[in-house]
Amino acid sequence: MRKVSTGFVYFFGALGGLLFGYDTGVISGAILFIQKQMHLGSWQQGWVVSAVLLGAILGAAIIGPSSDRYGRRKLLLLSAIIFFVGALGSAFSPEFWTLIISRIILGMAVGAASALIPTYLAELSPADKRGTVSSLFQLMVMSGILLAYITNYSFAGIYTGWRWMLGFAAIPAALLFLGGLILPESPRFLVKSGHMDQAREVLDTMNKHDQVAVNKEVAAIEASAKIVSGGWSELFGKMVRPSLVIGIGLAIFQQVMGCNTVLYYAPTIFTDVGFGVNAALLAHIGIGVFNVIVTAVAVAIMDKIDRKKMLNIGAVGMGISLFIMSFGMKFSGGSQTAAIISVIALTVYIAFFSATWGPVMWVMIGEVFPLNIRGLGNSFASVINWTANMIVSLTFPSLLDFFGTGSLFIGYGVLCFVSIWFVQKKVFETRNRSLEDIEATLREKAGADEATLSTTK
Repeated sequence: MRKVSTGFVYFFGALGGLLFGYDTGVISGAILFIQKQMHLGSWQQGWVVSAVLLGAILGAAIIGPSSDRYGRRKLLLLSAIIFFVGALGSAFSPEFWTLIISRIILGMAVGAASALIPTYLAELSPADKRGTVSSLFQLMVMSGILLAYITNYSFAGIYTGWRWMLGFAAIPAALLFLGGLILPESPRFLVKSGHMDQAREVLDTMNKHDQVAVNKEVAAIEASAKIVSGGWSELFGKMVRPSLVIGIGLAIFQQVMGCNTVLYYAPTIFTDVGFGVNAALLAHIGIGVFNVIVTAVAVAIMDKIDRKKMLNIGAVGMGISLFIMSFGMKFSGGSQTAAIISVIALTVYIAFFSATWGPVMWVMIGEVFPLNIRGLGNSFASVINWTANMIVSLTFPSLLDFFGTGSLFIGYGVLCFVSIWFVQKKVFETRNRSLEDIEATLREKAGADEATLSTTK
């Protein structure tokens, strides 16, 4: 391993999250100009926006599981190349279908990053810092979304501004590739592939030369690595079922509570309650700044508060905020006070999401799956998350027309409170537990269940 600081490793390990956020957020401004210059109908506009989501499903499904075979670092480098190609392809697209194909390619990198990075960061960080380190991914996502909002505003006055908006992503993609050349491989993967000396070297760096901690981790990883790599049958098997339920449930609830509808459609919401277009775009940037600040706070407290408690507090705060926002929107047409209440409630909603469900979901899906199927499990949960994202994003405009802003967000608010039941009943705590301890608990529980079953027969 090259001599690099832990800060360098964590920064470049999470940098794919910035591209994730940028490429999903930038289209909200770019589509206004693409639609005019390419003369797109509503169906075509929908595909330009959603092509990244389709690609993300493919990327998470194909590239994510490959990390169990080829290593986290190599696939991270591949993702950087795909990001670069997709960004330039989108920027130079001469017509609709080239743009769609380029956006799907870009989406594959986004999906791969969402499956790879939580696993990579979780496997590199010590147990007592894993929540903080893993949540850097979400901080990068929010920073990428903010960068997209600023870029959209900056290039809005240029005729070909949308090409600059989409092509700008090639710069961080190139940085990710260069940084990735120096990044270490995951010590868990190195042990599993027989490179024990390299694994010790990485762990020594990441644990700041604490030999007791290194020896303890190596012993635990070796025990897990002796278990034969699993596949789909093990992912859906009895032992992994609690982890699978957590991965699927958190992935779906994070989307159906309305997070992306608020993040992507905030300018629309602002104009609906009486803001001008320019004021709405500036307010969007303001929300982006606020988002990053709140997420940074979440990173700082991630290992000080239980994951389940953070999820429940977030769900309550988000649900109440959505109810207040819906109430304000019902009366915003004739009341400036109601419009202001709606904007404040929307901002509070985003604060609760960015501090809780935004980062915690990605942290936990990087923690709960056993080593021999961790890449596959993370990939599957990411596919579910992106599929839910695509369904929510595609249905939101139609549901908005049918129900109106004043009623639609009540439905999302109700789902926030349903998520509390799920967290209490189905989610187990992972804070301050090693990945190997979590895996051992799953195996013990599965063994105890089998013993109880055989006794009752």
